[in-house]
Amino acid sequence: MAKEDRTDPICGMSGHIKAHGKYFCSESCIRKYEKKEGMKKNLYCAHCVDSSGGGPKRWYQERLYQVLMILVALFLLDQGLTFYGITSLNMFWHAFFEYTALIWWALLLGFLLGGVIDYLVPREYISKFLSKGEKKTIGWSVILGFLMTACSHGILAIGMELYRKGASVPSVVSFLMASPWANLPVTLLLFSFFGLNAFLIIVSAIVIAIITGIIFQGLDRLGWIERSKHTAHVSEEFSVRKDMKQRWKKYRKNPNTKEVVRGVADGSWSLTKMILWWIIRGMILAAAANAFITPEIFMTYMGPTLIGLFITLIVATVIEVCSEGSAPLSFEIFRQTGALGNSFTFLMAGVATDYTEIGLIATNIGRRAALMLPIVTVPQILVLGYLFNLLI
Repeated sequence: MAKEDRTDPICGMSGHIKAHGKYFCSESCIRKYEKKEGMKKNLYCAHCVDSSGGGPKRWYQERLYQVLMILVALFLLDQGLTFYGITSLNMFWHAFFEYTALIWWALLLGFLLGGVIDYLVPREYISKFLSKGEKKTIGWSVILGFLMTACSHGILAIGMELYRKGASVPSVVSFLMASPWANLPVTLLLFSFFGLNAFLIIVSAIVIAIITGIIFQGLDRLGWIERSKHTAHVSEEFSVRKDMKQRWKKYRKNPNTKEVVRGVADGSWSLTKMILWWIIRGMILAAAANAFITPEIFMTYMGPTLIGLFITLIVATVIEVCSEGSAPLSFEIFRQTGALGNSFTFLMAGVATDYTEIGLIATNIGRRAALMLPIVTVPQILVLGYLFNLLI
C-alpha cells in the first residue's frame, strides 16, 4: 500500500493539519491555498473536524505550547519546593532569563523579517539568486548573511524562510554559517573584544561558509543530501527589478496596508510556531550547562593544546546560545588562556554543532543535510583553530 502523501502543497513541508483533502503544516499555508484556489476567505475552521475525516491539532498539541507548559510547570514546581526549603534551581533560572534577555530582540527581528519574506518576497526572487548550483550562488548567500542583523538564533528563522521560499540547501547552509559571525553588528562587537585579531575570525568564518557551500553543492549533485522541494522555475529573462516596479505600481493604485500587516503577522506567527520550541529546548540545555559547569572548569581544560581544542569543541556544542552572548565568553577564554584558536573554535563550532540548528535542519530540510553540516564544517574549524594557536 502506497504511503499517503502529506506534503504541504504551499510550502512543501511535511503537513499534519488535514484540510480540503490535503495536508498542511500551518493554518497560514491553508489560508494561502484557499486564496490561490479562489475559495471563500477563512473557509477552513481551525477548531472543526473537516469533512474528509481529519482535523487539526488542538492548541495544546502544538510543540511550542507543550514546551512552554513544561517550562512553566518546572518553574512553579521549583518555586514550591524552594518555599519548603527542599531544592532550588536559582542558578539555572538566572542563566535562562539572562539568555532570554540577550536574544529576545534578535528572535523578534528574525521572525519579523521571516514574515516579511513570507508575505512580500515572491518565491521567484529567491529562486533567481539562491537556487542555482553555481558558485556565485554561494557568494550571494554569504553576502546576504553579512547584511543580516539577527544573532545565530534569530537567523535560523530567516534561513528556514529562505528555504521555504526556494533557496537551495547549499545556499541556506552557507547563509547560516556566515551570518552569525560575519554580520555587521557582531563584526563591530568582535573588533571591540579582539582588536585586529577579529579580522582573522571574521575572514575565516566567511571562508568556511564559502567552502562549506561549495562542498554542499557537490553533495547535492551526488544526491547525498536532500534537495529543496520549493524551488520555482524562473526563466533567464525574468527581471526582479521590473517585477518589483510592476508590483509597486499595482500596490500604489490599490494600497491595502491592513492586508499587508496581517499577512506579515500571519507569516511571522507560523514561523514562530515552527522554530521557537526548538530554540527554547536549546536554551534549557545551555542554561543547565551554565548553571552546573563552573567557569574555572572551562579555563582549566580549554588551553592552547589539541585536547583543549577538542574540549572547547564539546563545550561549544553544549552551551552555544547566541552570537552576541557567546562573543564575550569566547573573549574570556582568550584572555584567560591566550588561545585565539580555542576562541575561534568556540564561536564557529557553536554554530556548526548547535543542537537547535541541526534539529531544525533535520526537521525541515532533511536528516542527511543535518548530519553533513558538522561532518563538513568541524574539520575546517579544528584545522584553523589549531593553526591560530600555533601562529598567535
